Amino acid sequence: MIERTGMANQSTVLEFILMGFSDDCDVQRLHFVMFLFIYFLALTGNLLIIFVVFLNHHLHTPMYFFLANLSLTDICLITTTVPKSMAVSLTDDKIITVPGCVAQVFLIVSSTCSEVSLLTIMAYDRYIAICHPLQYSLILNWDASNQIAVTSWVSSLLYASVQTVITFQLSFCGPNTIGQFFCDIPQLQKISCTDTKVNQIVIWIIGFIVSSFCSGLVFASYVYIISAVLKIQSVEGRCKAFSTCIPHLTVFSLFISTCLFSYMRPKSLSFPIIDLLSAVSYTIMPPVMNPIIYSLRNKNIQAALWKLTSKTSKQANKQTNNKS
Repeated sequence: MIERTGMANQSTVLEFILMGFSDDCDVQRLHFVMFLFIYFLALTGNLLIIFVVFLNHHLHTPMYFFLANLSLTDICLITTTVPKSMAVSLTDDKIITVPGCVAQVFLIVSSTCSEVSLLTIMAYDRYIAICHPLQYSLILNWDASNQIAVTSWVSSLLYASVQTVITFQLSFCGPNTIGQFFCDIPQLQKISCTDTKVNQIVIWIIGFIVSSFCSGLVFASYVYIISAVLKIQSVEGRCKAFSTCIPHLTVFSLFISTCLFSYMRPKSLSFPIIDLLSAVSYTIMPPVMNPIIYSLRNKNIQAALWKLTSKTSKQANKQTNNKS
């Protein structure tokens, strides 16, 4: 919907149209089923990690506390984009209101910022645990861990507020079709009828500073970690130390590279299929892959999941026997 203003050639957009994956009914149904499966998988995996960490006192350590926060961030990230996209495919109603678009931009930016900061914090956590194990409980006590987590969330929300305000101060008075399956800042800048150079410069500067700081801190942490691990005499000890670091390093590298590519790549590399793949890479893949990567390679998570499953199964059998 477009509301006309005083000038004949000007208008104000009151709603946006999200680009679907296809106009073909069969493809839309397939997209709905695939996204439903992906959303269920991501939601189940991340909720399991949160519940396991919360219920198992052996996992009440800063490492798993930050992992639970990461899972909560992943739930927020994928819930912001996938359910709306499924609704579009199911009903063929591609309209999203301006307030809905504002909410999507705010939640996506805050979730991605929180994800980057938590992954950086987790690298620091591994550095302290491996390089200064005797001081670990003193440096990363519960007060420090809570303060770090709160700082991460608050700073992410503040940055998201700034980016959202800057984005929606732009004028949208022409085309209202967003070339993405959610409200994406680069796509909104494309359809704006005002100059977006300032917005792009702000994204570039902040993106460069944040990515350089986080990548530098992670890189420095792993330089010290690798140096310390190589000094461990036993092969088993080295393997155990590396097994806790490789999943995190993989997740961080993939996430920050896809975020940077999505928001900071030149317009010459902006094509519909590339835009779509890059958006899927940083909004959908991490929430799905993070629980798999951390649970499959983490014996403590596996043991806690098995213990929780066994306990639940025994309680169910006991209730069944009592009823019979």
